[in-house]
Amino acid sequence: MAGFKAFLMRGNVVDLAVAVVIGAAFTNIVNSVVKGIISPLIGAIGTKNLDVYSSCLKDPCGIDAKGVPTGVNILWGSVLNATLTFLITAAVVYFLMVLPMAKYLAKVEQRRKAKEGVKETMEITELVVLKEIRDELVAQRGANGGNGGNLQSGAPGPRL
Repeated sequence: MAGFKAFLMRGNVVDLAVAVVIGAAFTNIVNSVVKGIISPLIGAIGTKNLDVYSSCLKDPCGIDAKGVPTGVNILWGSVLNATLTFLITAAVVYFLMVLPMAKYLAKVEQRRKAKEGVKETMEITELVVLKEIRDELVAQRGANGGNGGNLQSGAPGPRL
């Protein structure tokens, strides 16, 4: 039982459960877009229900008096409807979720790199300044008769 509890409490299982719930809710939105916008647009040129489109391969196609289908009927309208629903769903997910999130993450990464570049520049500038101070001190030591203000030699150092 402890192993099962650990499995359920892992982050990826919880994330997956949240994704399924959000996906189910998002499916309702996409179905509403298809039913309320796309189907009427298609209905303006044809019919709102693509399921009625079919082709008969072996006559007679239809339903006999007993209610049994006759012939070989290819329901290509149903396939077309499912394909359009998939493409519309994929487009909505991409343009409303994936693309904006990718742009947002790119901006965050760009800001992070810019901040990192400023930090590097500051570090390099500090290093350059420290090197200049070192070089100036070395030059001052050389100008003081070669001892460079070395206090260990007994000579007085430069006054600050």
